[in-house]
Amino acid sequence: MRVIGIDPGYDRLGLAVVERTDGNETVLHSECIETDRSAPIADRLTQIGARLEVVFQKFAPTSVGIETLFFNKNLSTAIAVAQARGVVLYLARKYEISVREFGPQEVKVAVTGYGKSDKSAVFSMLMKLVRNMPKGALDDEYDAIAIAVTCLAHHQ
Repeated sequence: MRVIGIDPGYDRLGLAVVERTDGNETVLHSECIETDRSAPIADRLTQIGARLEVVFQKFAPTSVGIETLFFNKNLSTAIAVAQARGVVLYLARKYEISVREFGPQEVKVAVTGYGKSDKSAVFSMLMKLVRNMPKGALDDEYDAIAIAVTCLAHHQ
């Protein structure tokens, strides 16, 4: 089974393609899509969509796992992240890929067994659980891998 994990954002969007074969998870591809901060939001969303479309076509996932939206103090940031999530959801439907949504605590429980784990605990477990982990990636990329692992765990 092959899934794409998405850590949504419009400034940086983490994505990871993870496959389970013989009970083992392997990262096939991961990246962080970074957009130009000076560009209008519509251009940034278009850039995200174009890159995601290439990844969807290349890797043909069976499912997309995406982190749910949570509001922080900055409403305009939350709205822009929601718009980036909309691009992901649109493309998943366009390519007839099922979508599973997970909250941050669900991801932490799936990876570490504890819903209040910090990022270092999640990263440490990913290094033990998943083959071909990228070295020196941004947090958004590692978050996307954790979301993909969570998606795979929910498919069992």
